[in-house]
Formats: sequence, structure tokens, C-alpha cells
Amino acid sequence: MKMVRIYIMGKEYRVPEGLTIMKAMEYAGYRYIRGSGCRAGFCGACATVYRKEGEYKLHADLACQTTVEDGMYLVQLPFTPANKAIYDLEKIRVDDKTLVNFYPEIARCVSCNTCTKACPQELDVMDYIQASLRGDVAKAAELSFDCIQCGLCAMRCPAEIAHYHVAQLARRLYGKYIAPRAKHLEKRVKEIEEGKFDKDMKKMMKMSIEELRKLYNARDIEPEEEV
Repeated sequence: MKMVRIYIMGKEYRVPEGLTIMKAMEYAGYRYIRGSGCRAGFCGACATVYRKEGEYKLHADLACQTTVEDGMYLVQLPFTPANKAIYDLEKIRVDDKTLVNFYPEIARCVSCNTCTKACPQELDVMDYIQASLRGDVAKAAELSFDCIQCGLCAMRCPAEIAHYHVAQLARRLYGKYIAPRAKHLEKRVKEIEEGKFDKDMKKMMKMSIEELRKLYNARDIEPEEEV
């Protein structure tokens, strides 16, 4: 097994080649006590910053999807500070100024695209911030749909924009006020309230993990329905 050198908080460790940063840190004896998605927490919590030996460039990524390299210097980020606006979704009026009213800092965007370059999901972060600035809630929601709120964009932003909070508000507004209502959802809610699935649920609750896994793998995929 080939081993590589990595540095965690300044201390050198030898770990097997091919491990992700997350697994390499666990191999070295560290625990993710603050919780990552694959460690009983939420996805996006394993944001990491690192440099490579002989380089001055600062890299930012997720520890769960980045493979260690020999001479890699690692720093873990438990959280990226970013202020979140306080609002009541039931009382918000949606117009072209809604997002900028709650997050006026988006007007400071200088279109440097640093946020996009930092995004481990390869989202067009700058584009959805510009859409938010224009008041295009639907576009902002669409472009930020796969955001996992790791905070790397906010950490690198010279304008101190909390991109992922802006995106979250855009998606909430789109889902509540703009997106067409799904007819099949109302039907399914009514079926649940009438107890249609109670018998099946009780049966599943008595199954073992292995039985549930087999049931899941053998399931029939429902065809897409028109909304």
C-alpha cells in the first residue's frame, strides 16, 4: 500500500494513497464531531481549505469528494460565519426588490466570479447572485438548486455576501409563491390522511435493515406525472 504525507493542523501524518480527505483524517485519528452528511450530520459541513507543497495557491473543497495528495496541508472549517436575514415567509411580498431588501449586500457584487470558482458543486454562483440583484427569483432558485450550503463561496467573497442564504430565500419564495402547485401532491396528502398506507407502514416498521434494503432495491419506480 502506497502511503502519502499530509499535514493536519501543522502535524505530519502518513495515510494510504487514494483516500478522500475525510477518510484520511479519520485514518489519522480525527473525528467529525460537528456532523457531516455522511457522518450523521448535514451535507456541506466538511468544507476544507488546503495548500499543496511548493504552491502558494489556496484551494477550497469538500473533504468527502477530494482525494489526498502527497504534501497536502489541510485546514478544516467547522462553519463559515454569515449573517442570515430574519423573515416570515408567510408575510413576504414577492417583487423584483425582495431579495435585495433582505440581502442588500448583493449590490456590492463586483462580478469577480470568485464564488463560482470556490463552489465544489460547480454552480454558477455569481450568476444567481446577479439574478437575485435583478429580482429574478425563479432564475436564482434554478441556478442555486443544487447548493448544499457549505459556505465556501461566502468565505472567498471580497464583498462579504452570504450567497447560500440568498439562494435559500430565493428557493423558498419560488416554491411558495411562483412554482405551480403539484396536483398529485394534494392527492397523496389526502390518501395519507385517510390511512391508505397505514397497514404498509406498520409492516415496514417490523422489517430488518436487510429486508428494507431488498424492498427498496426491488421497488417499482413511479412514472413522472404532470403537475
